[in-house]
Amino acid sequence: MTATGCDRKAGGVGESPHDDIEQVLISGESIQERLSALAEEINRDYAGRELLLVGVLKGAFILMADLARRLQIPVEFDFMAVSSYGSATQTSGVVRIIKDLDLDIADRHVLLVEDIVDSGLTVNYLLRNLRARGPASVEIMALLSKPDQIRVELPIRYHGFAVPNVFVVGYGLDYEEQYRNLPYVGTLRDAVYGSARPRP
Repeated sequence: MTATGCDRKAGGVGESPHDDIEQVLISGESIQERLSALAEEINRDYAGRELLLVGVLKGAFILMADLARRLQIPVEFDFMAVSSYGSATQTSGVVRIIKDLDLDIADRHVLLVEDIVDSGLTVNYLLRNLRARGPASVEIMALLSKPDQIRVELPIRYHGFAVPNVFVVGYGLDYEEQYRNLPYVGTLRDAVYGSARPRP
């Protein structure tokens, strides 16, 4: 399945008890239900094999933890941290690895876990980087994608939800390092941004 071909859409589900949130796009319940379904697929696809989950920091840490608790196959964990935004809110397309893997992935089955795919440039770079290290396989899991923003064709094997072209926070996603702990995905009120509202 490619990111541009996903038909699972996030719909507005109401107001949030958090004062800064304008609208909840995907409820915590919906996220957990989708994760359970994706975990079933992963358990089936990797039955009899060991899997290495590679989380992209910081956004994917909550997703990765919730997913891992649902997996019934042997799993190990590693993390990468990259920068493609700098101080901006849109990716520049220039990716810099801040933290590389600690483990050797040669001949291993790797699942790259990402919170959101915007342009797809960062994930595409990471996919090529990991494949160059000789793994047995590399697949992508993304909780969210923005189909209207994606600029490269990506083979997203496990996909959560497509969201509209808006700036979103919650469930690992932040604005100025806040709101990652919210159990849902939503949009912020304009007053939070002041005069510096980020572009989607």
